[in-house]
Amino acid sequence: MQANLYRYIEFFIIFILLPVSYAFSYPVYLKLGLGCIGFGYVLYILLKVEKNKFKINPNLNWKHFWKMTLLKLLIIAIITIVFVWFTSKESLFNVVINKPFLWLGILFLYSVFSVYPQELLYRTFYFQRYQKLFKSDVVLFLVNAIVFSLAHLFFKNILVLIMTFLGGILFAITYNKSKSTLLVTIEHAIYGCWLFTVGMGEMLGFPS
Repeated sequence: MQANLYRYIEFFIIFILLPVSYAFSYPVYLKLGLGCIGFGYVLYILLKVEKNKFKINPNLNWKHFWKMTLLKLLIIAIITIVFVWFTSKESLFNVVINKPFLWLGILFLYSVFSVYPQELLYRTFYFQRYQKLFKSDVVLFLVNAIVFSLAHLFFKNILVLIMTFLGGILFAITYNKSKSTLLVTIEHAIYGCWLFTVGMGEMLGFPS
């Protein structure tokens, strides 16, 4: 009982209190400090408490993963191309055409230093620490998508919140099926890099 109470408090601080606080104005160095402390705590729990080894599962179903990921990417690509065409036509593939080196650099930095830490926190840590607290996978996925969306609240953009909520659902399903941080990181990176490529990066904080 006490262990569950501790996890509820832990969940509230890490996934609600801290992300929501970022939507308010206070010194950036304090935000960075709190974020580093929080992520350090997450790594400690994953390594020392949950006993993660961070090894790649040799039995991953790569064929199925790529088939499903590319199918979802195709759907996302059609929707986003149409969206950018009608809302900001001049932004469509603007960065990749006019600033290819910036585009490549951002894709690398984003995938390694943003996506991977996010997936360690919002999928690996979340599922390993809290899955037993939920009686239904549907609720587990919905809560995961909600807190993932909350992490982007500081953008103060309703479209970003909707997209990250939907993305959270997709990533939660992928992680739950594969139990692989690597696979869900690749999937997350592909979709995020596509949004930057198609011309939607500015609202997600990508430099353009």
